[in-house]
Amino acid sequence: MEPGCLEVAEGIRTFADVRKRARAAGPRRVAVVLADDEVALTAAADALAAGIAAPVLIGDEQQIRAHIQALGLSELLAKAEFVSAAGNAEGNAAITAVRLARDGAIDVLMKGHLRTDELLHPVLDKETGLRTGRLLSDVAFFETGSGEEQRLVGLTDGGLIVAPTLKQKRQIVLNAIEVLHCLGIRRPKIAILSAVEVVSEAIPSTLDARALTEMGAEGEFGGADVLGPLALDNALFEWAAKAKGIAHPVAGHADCLVVPSIEAGNLLAKAIIFLAGSRFGHVVVGAKVPLLIPSRVESAEDKVNAIALGVLYASR
Repeated sequence: MEPGCLEVAEGIRTFADVRKRARAAGPRRVAVVLADDEVALTAAADALAAGIAAPVLIGDEQQIRAHIQALGLSELLAKAEFVSAAGNAEGNAAITAVRLARDGAIDVLMKGHLRTDELLHPVLDKETGLRTGRLLSDVAFFETGSGEEQRLVGLTDGGLIVAPTLKQKRQIVLNAIEVLHCLGIRRPKIAILSAVEVVSEAIPSTLDARALTEMGAEGEFGGADVLGPLALDNALFEWAAKAKGIAHPVAGHADCLVVPSIEAGNLLAKAIIFLAGSRFGHVVVGAKVPLLIPSRVESAEDKVNAIALGVLYASR
């Protein structure tokens, strides 16, 4: 268990809870890299107003200020810190942000008007980046259920690792467990997803799921319960698990879904956001500071959720 996580995060079930706990732990210095982006600026302003973030806006200062004024974000204009990056080039802004993070001047990095790879390139630089020796992976959360049954469920990795090996999946699980601990989940239930819930030589992801389950039984994931392969329905719904005769603490009650590939994770995440309309947020862990790589089409609300996750994780 990460020191202090439970004291900070007990009882987190919704993104409203995440924001409340992040406010108690914050505000933290959140850098928006190449900040000349309407949705990113709106999210930064909302996170500032909520007491979650102290925004650091990186890029062409004059252009960013003009954009903020056009959006009417007066508090952000008055209270944000501005850091100029020569020529407003993506590379310069990302390099500047990584240097500030490496020097301890910022706590969370969020991408603005640039691609994820343009941010990650300086992050992963072996000499000047933010490597820690750990695998970087994206841990997302969405709200499910209602009333007393409402809760957050994790989803990983749908953002970085294209076709994870078994070794990488092990690290993805470990990263997810660390984040789940900071949401107050003492004994995370991790479902290793595939298309079916039985092991089949014809479906390689089921073989990895079996291996990860065995690792969990041998204590490689600490106090977490790990089970796979599971299909999506019997990972999340008790009735589906019972229908398939699966009796296990994870079955029907998963706290986190581990997908077999980036395609599966990306498709599932976008279905959750755009078809189910669920609140969403995600954070990349494994670097020196948490990284936020929301899609440009994600809403300002979801980006504030991501900022809150990043702040909570940075405060662990």
